[in-house]
Amino acid sequence: MRLICTFILVVFLDQCTKIVVQEYMKLHDSIPILGDFLKLTFIKNPGAAFGIMIGNRWFFLAMSILACGVMIYYFTRLPVRETWGRFALTLIFGGAIGNLIDRILYGEVTDFIDVGLNTYRWPIFNIADMAVSIGVILLFIRLSTTNQTIPDESSSTKQEGIVHREDRPA
Repeated sequence: MRLICTFILVVFLDQCTKIVVQEYMKLHDSIPILGDFLKLTFIKNPGAAFGIMIGNRWFFLAMSILACGVMIYYFTRLPVRETWGRFALTLIFGGAIGNLIDRILYGEVTDFIDVGLNTYRWPIFNIADMAVSIGVILLFIRLSTTNQTIPDESSSTKQEGIVHREDRPA
């Protein structure tokens, strides 16, 4: 239930903030929040993350749908006890759906969070992008801290039915 609430919260916050920006700002308007460091700057992004253009609207729509399908596939394969992995995928999925809604409705994604100093600025992003980024970081941390054991190489050379000395109970 928590994961469903997390998913709904990500999509809801993403879509609500985009609607507020579209209603109260003109395209390319910029409002300082914390001086030059954090601003709200309304842009439309027809491309992929960070404005990368490698195809058209239909390409990005298809890739978004494919990515959502892959996330659902992996989510269903994770054990229920794998809470951090499932939480990370929920954030990624919520963000992907948030941006997919924009692509379906408008053909492009609304971005508005503008962070940086002077001319050194991060590409403008949105709540969905934040959820995806946080989810990817959590997933990376989870995967890098998982104790995965490598099967003992000698076990593949053992003959069936023969008990080796190291296999006998002590």
